[in-house]
Amino acid sequence: MTMSADQLRDSFTGFFAEKGHQVVPSASLIPHDPTVMFNVAGMVPFKSYFTGDEPAPYERAVTSQKCARAGGKHNDLDDVGRTKRHLVFFEMLGNFSFGDYFKTDAIPWSWELVTEKWGIDGDRIWVTVHETDDEAESIWHEQVGVPMERIQRLGDKDNYWQMGDTGPCGPCSELHIDRGPDFGPDGGPLGDPFGDRFMEFWNLVFMQFNQSSDGTRTPLPKPSIDTGAGLERILALMQGVDSVWETDLMMPLIDRAQSLTGKTYRVGDYEDRDSFGLRVLAEHARSGAMLVNDGVFPSNEARGYVLRRIIRRAVRFAYMLGTDKLVMPSLTETAISVMGNAYPDLVKNQDFITNVITREEESFRHTLRNGLSILDTELADGPEVLSGSTTFLLHDTYGFPLELTQEIASERDVAVDLDGFNVEMNEQRARAKAAAKGAVDDATLDQYRQVASQFGTTEFLGYTVDDAEARVLAVLESSDTRSGDGIVEIFLDRTPFYAESGGQVGDTGTITTDTGTAEVLDCTFAIPNLRRHTARIVEGTITAGQSAQAAIDVDRREKIRRNHTGTHLLHDALRKVLGEHVKQAGSWVGPDRLRFDFSHYEAVTPDQIAEIEEIANAQTLASRPTRTFETTKDEAEALGAIAFFGDKYGDIVRVLEAGDTIELCGGTHARSTGDIGMVKVVSEASIGSNLRRIEAFTGTGSVALLQRDEALIADLAGLVGTSTEDVAEGVQRKLEEIKALQAEIRGLRSQIAMGRAVELAQIANDGVVVTQVDQLEPGELRELAMAVRNHPDVHTVVIAGETPSGGVALVAAVPKDSANPASLLLKDAAKAIGGGGGGKGDVAQAGGKNPAGIPEALAIAAAAIPDFS
Repeated sequence: MTMSADQLRDSFTGFFAEKGHQVVPSASLIPHDPTVMFNVAGMVPFKSYFTGDEPAPYERAVTSQKCARAGGKHNDLDDVGRTKRHLVFFEMLGNFSFGDYFKTDAIPWSWELVTEKWGIDGDRIWVTVHETDDEAESIWHEQVGVPMERIQRLGDKDNYWQMGDTGPCGPCSELHIDRGPDFGPDGGPLGDPFGDRFMEFWNLVFMQFNQSSDGTRTPLPKPSIDTGAGLERILALMQGVDSVWETDLMMPLIDRAQSLTGKTYRVGDYEDRDSFGLRVLAEHARSGAMLVNDGVFPSNEARGYVLRRIIRRAVRFAYMLGTDKLVMPSLTETAISVMGNAYPDLVKNQDFITNVITREEESFRHTLRNGLSILDTELADGPEVLSGSTTFLLHDTYGFPLELTQEIASERDVAVDLDGFNVEMNEQRARAKAAAKGAVDDATLDQYRQVASQFGTTEFLGYTVDDAEARVLAVLESSDTRSGDGIVEIFLDRTPFYAESGGQVGDTGTITTDTGTAEVLDCTFAIPNLRRHTARIVEGTITAGQSAQAAIDVDRREKIRRNHTGTHLLHDALRKVLGEHVKQAGSWVGPDRLRFDFSHYEAVTPDQIAEIEEIANAQTLASRPTRTFETTKDEAEALGAIAFFGDKYGDIVRVLEAGDTIELCGGTHARSTGDIGMVKVVSEASIGSNLRRIEAFTGTGSVALLQRDEALIADLAGLVGTSTEDVAEGVQRKLEEIKALQAEIRGLRSQIAMGRAVELAQIANDGVVVTQVDQLEPGELRELAMAVRNHPDVHTVVIAGETPSGGVALVAAVPKDSANPASLLLKDAAKAIGGGGGGKGDVAQAGGKNPAGIPEALAIAAAAIPDFS
């Protein structure tokens, strides 16, 4: 049966929906799991359900999850184009059981879908199971009917899955398709380690154990299922092609790449350089479009750096294919056309996505030219070996792949220092690994999970109350030393303290028991829904089991409320003024100010800032009540609610209505837009390619800002001797007076200089004057040199001097009919004063920062005059 990608995706989710699974839309490529850079597998968005850190909202789920493997330990970027199956962006079809069904259902369902619904020949399918998994083998053979000769047992490396060094794990079972003798010898997956003939296309993970830090495994109370089936691999099978590149997902992109480069794609040829390059262009255009659409923007850090590498790798290959014109805009449009049915947001955001990628390509083409210039310079003198440091610089800064540098160097018979390059690369990897280490170790995480397992998670009361009675569940020592020693972590069964999330900072306040008082410095999530109160014991002791009174700092919370709701009004105003392509890319909401990061490709003008403020303040002046309520995510989206970056949303979401804006947000908010006071933007700046940051004040913060500015204006008015209403005119008058005085000073200096010209001409030696004159501006020194040169007894002049600002000016003047320019006299002399300069005519000028070098500079210039003349 032949299927399109869209049909295959719908067929998979539809099949499991009929089996009682909740169809869950794909999560963003940006994960909420801090241990991975991107969602690298279909199960990542459900990880907290599998670990038990968070209750699953459904017992069964099915998804087609967007995934990306580039950067970090999951990195297929460099293999793209070289193999038949490696992609950066791919979709993982998955059906999941969270403690519901297990092997006896999951195994037959997979066979039913693959052989009956999709029509894949069961006689071509081989099955692998873990070497210890008698149960899975029995189900495959006795219940499904797979012959024993097509079931093979493999070890931990191939058929055992672990989430990490600790946590849920279990054996897995894989389905492999026999592609026939043209792809290798018979014998099944056991004798085909690279999967050339027996290609794996379906992986059933049986999560049935929990692995502790000492390596021991204990049975999970609720065994679960995690299926991973690569859409692109299955699509190749369904469409009867040899690789993912010939499917309807990739061939339109390869065709477009052929038309842009004029190169011909040779199907199945993995030695042909042109075909390799065309595959890279196709894949990276699709990956780039999907990443930008999910809020990743090119930068020099983290995910942005990975995206930048993807785009630059595509541009490099376009260059290697001999294409100087832009290729990514057209390829991006094709990618959006191919993927748009499954992900309509791509079509909606097409102009913005294309703009971001186009700008990055334009920028890198300039960088590429600079890199080639550096390489040409290094190779100009014909070295035997190109240094590893230069090779790494080209790789890391200019995006040159090692093979491109080697190719260019080999054309000139120059070797590349691979050992030196590898040393630099390993040092960079070590730095990246060190930076990626998490702050919470496994032992601490186990403590948090024990608290949640024994007592449950924290009930949050802070939407309606500011203080509440609670019970102390646990008091743990804290590794957080940011606020000094003696910090503890207090866990309560219920709390009014908001835990930092969605950009809003955590609450502060106090926790008091009969025996002690703690000052709460921050509130965060230890694990999902378990709030951790980071505190300092200021009196007595606090122990588990005690009754406690938990009270937040109300004044601080009110300021945070105003700023948080103000952030939403600013978001709405930004979209109205700049366009709907504006997406939140981060935020910080504290008591003193708010910060909002957003996607936009150019600076926001002062007029646009004024319009944004006007729109936001119109909402605050209207003083309309805000409304927060919970509803289903589908209903919220139907109402037009916008999701805020950084928040994780389940089926039930919290919605904020404030003024004209309706958005998903779990934070705390002002009771009416009027409570916000005035919204005042204080800064707007770039924080990366296509990313901007705006900072603003609300409420008392805006009042304090106005009071500060009023005081400043009053001080200025006093200094210029005018009223505050006329301060601008007063400052303008003072500036004009200063300007007139400066002109008068320059005139007097010029008169003095001209008077000195006659004096200096008298010291001429054979028509040459070389001397030092201090405390003249560079222009005044130039005029003096010309005046001396024009004296009838003088033909060549060199004057140097320390300027009023402490710098050095050096001037040379030669006869107007001289065959040589005056700059020849200053070429070496300028180095003595630590500077440079020049000119093409009869007068040249240089500047520097080293007054002590003036005598040497004059001596060098004087020595050059005989050769010059």
